[in-house]
Amino acid sequence: MNSNTWLVAGLGNPGPGYSRNRHNVGQMVLDEAAARMGGRFKTHKARAQVAEGRISLGGPRVVLAKPMTYMNLSGGPVSALARFYGIDPAQVIAVHDEIDIPFNTVKLKLGGGEGGHNGLRDISKALGTKDYLRVRVGVGRPPGRMETADYVLKDFGSAESKELPFLISDAADALEVLITEGLTAAQQKFHGGS
Repeated sequence: MNSNTWLVAGLGNPGPGYSRNRHNVGQMVLDEAAARMGGRFKTHKARAQVAEGRISLGGPRVVLAKPMTYMNLSGGPVSALARFYGIDPAQVIAVHDEIDIPFNTVKLKLGGGEGGHNGLRDISKALGTKDYLRVRVGVGRPPGRMETADYVLKDFGSAESKELPFLISDAADALEVLITEGLTAAQQKFHGGS
């Protein structure tokens, strides 16, 4: 296994109709990360868009991947890329939307449950483990009685859209700290007092 290479999967749905949905915030974060690394996404045979680079000069190699399957089928591309690049699940990071934390909040964790997130469930099944890292990007809970699926498949509201660039930047920062300094350092920096 290649212990100095990280696979970062930004979860979402393919196509322009989904690109600004809450469910696609993971892919928005990867666009920011790729821009910072000077990487460009290219189509990979594993049914994903992939950009390769380094977080910092002399830093670890990073493979950014946006699965081009629908969210609920994210596991196939992620596990295929992990095999292709020889990356252990411990070096896999899923960047995804999270309704259980407030909008404008980023949390990080290793393993644990999927919280009803079908993209994570499919990755856990395909990797054969839940022990991979997650960058959880808060999108907040649906208002009133709105179904969760309807909520995450809607674009961010106008007030949220003004704050969205800051949230994406924070999540990309958290991803960099996670890769370069480790989970504990990233949690201490981004979890604040909560």
